[in-house]
Amino acid sequence: MPLALIVHAGAWNIPDNEVDAHLAGCRNALAAGWRVLTDGGSALDAAQAAVVVLEDDPALDAGVGSVLTADGTVELDAGLMRGADLKFGAVATVRRIRNPIVLARHVLESEHVFLTGDGAERFAHEHGIAFIDPKELIVEREARNYERWKRGALNLAGAGDYASDTVGAVAMDAQGRIVAATSTGGTPFKPIGRVGDVPLIGCGYYADDLLGGASTTGHGEAIARVVLAKTAVDFLQEGATAQEAAQMAVTVLAKRVNGVGGLIMLDAEGRVGFAFNTPRMAYGYITEEMGERVF
Repeated sequence: MPLALIVHAGAWNIPDNEVDAHLAGCRNALAAGWRVLTDGGSALDAAQAAVVVLEDDPALDAGVGSVLTADGTVELDAGLMRGADLKFGAVATVRRIRNPIVLARHVLESEHVFLTGDGAERFAHEHGIAFIDPKELIVEREARNYERWKRGALNLAGAGDYASDTVGAVAMDAQGRIVAATSTGGTPFKPIGRVGDVPLIGCGYYADDLLGGASTTGHGEAIARVVLAKTAVDFLQEGATAQEAAQMAVTVLAKRVNGVGGLIMLDAEGRVGFAFNTPRMAYGYITEEMGERVF
C-alpha cells in the first residue's frame, strides 16, 4: 500500500500574522510522521509522532499553547483509533500531561477506552508518564487573551472567530493500516469539565482499514451532534471519493446543526480528502504518489 499522511492544525479565522506559524506546525508534524512511515513504522506510531509535534507547538491550541478555561487553567482532551481492529483510546480534562495523545495511546493499548480527569492522570502515573506543572502549558498569548476576556475586552463574535486549533493526523502505513488521532485544548474560556468532540469516538476521529480515517476540527458541540468523523467515513462506504466524502460531511455539519469546522481524511487506498467552512484551515499532506503540500 502507498504510504500517506495528512495533518491539520485547526479550522477557524486564522489571523494573517499567525498563518505562517500554523503552516510551519503542519510541516514539522508531517516530517515527524513521515519519518516514522518511511522507516517502516506503523500508522499508529506515525500518527502519534505527528500529533506530539503539534501538541508541543505553542502556536496551536493543543498541549503547550492551549486556550484557557474560565478559571484560567488548561484542560486537554485527545483520542486516537486504530482501523485494523477498531480499538480506540481517549482521555479528557487532563491538566498535568504534556502530550495527551501519548496517554490516549496507552489507553488504547489497555482494556479501557476512555479515561477522564484525575483517573486519567492516575492511569498516566501508573504507566510511567511524567507529570508537568500545569503552568508549563500556558503561553503569554493565551494569558493575555484571558485577562482581556475577564475585563470584557475580548469579544468572541462567532464560533469560528477565535482559536479552534484542535490538531490531528491520519496515517496509512505500508501494510494499509489506518490510524486517526486528534488532540485539543478545547474552546476558549470553557467551563471546567467541558468536553467537546475531540475525545469522542466517531466525532473527533474515526478509522476503519476497510474504508478510511478522519480527524476533525472546529466547533466541538456541533461536530459531536453529527458524529462528523464517522459521517465522513460512512460516505466512503457509499462510494464517494475521499475529497467528496470530506466535502459532504462538512455540508452535513453546516446544514443540520449550523456548525463550523473542517476535517482531513484518507481512504483505504491512501487518497486524501479535506474540507472546511471556516475562513481558513491549516492542513497538509504527504503521499508517495502526490508528494507534499501544505495549505
